[in-house]
Amino acid sequence: MKKFFITSIAAALFAVTVNAQTALKKVYNENINPLEQIDQAVAKAKGEGKLVICQVGGNWCPWCLRFADFITKDADISNVIAENFEYIHVNYNPRKSQGQEKLEQGKALMARLNNCGRFGFPVFVVLDKDGKVLHIQDSSFLEEGEGYSKEKVLRFFKNWTPKAL
Repeated sequence: MKKFFITSIAAALFAVTVNAQTALKKVYNENINPLEQIDQAVAKAKGEGKLVICQVGGNWCPWCLRFADFITKDADISNVIAENFEYIHVNYNPRKSQGQEKLEQGKALMARLNNCGRFGFPVFVVLDKDGKVLHIQDSSFLEEGEGYSKEKVLRFFKNWTPKAL
């Protein structure tokens, strides 16, 4: 019995250690105003002849963090993004516990991005040089198994480059 108990504790500690080592990096800044973040990205993109892609979601969303990890680890995807887009992670958290100011920001964000949250999270919003919504991409169409399809993700990004438009 004692041996079983020690083995169980060791297995639990090992599982916690492995999980901590494989935790995905949080990419959403929860302390900035998302509308101001978008305005800054649009201004920067306009000056560089790029478009803006807003990855809307939050650190609370495992699929959001999984996508961020996926695109940073793939050189082909990272290069397409760097050459064509100002890519930002736009935090959205509809929980009342965030406070009234954050709730109002969230409502304004959804209004500005054509209610993109109706597709679930993450959701990708392509903006033109003036900040107008060109396209909203439902991320479920980019999934494959427990992750994302490189082919589908590249097709999405390449179809919305400034050159393609």
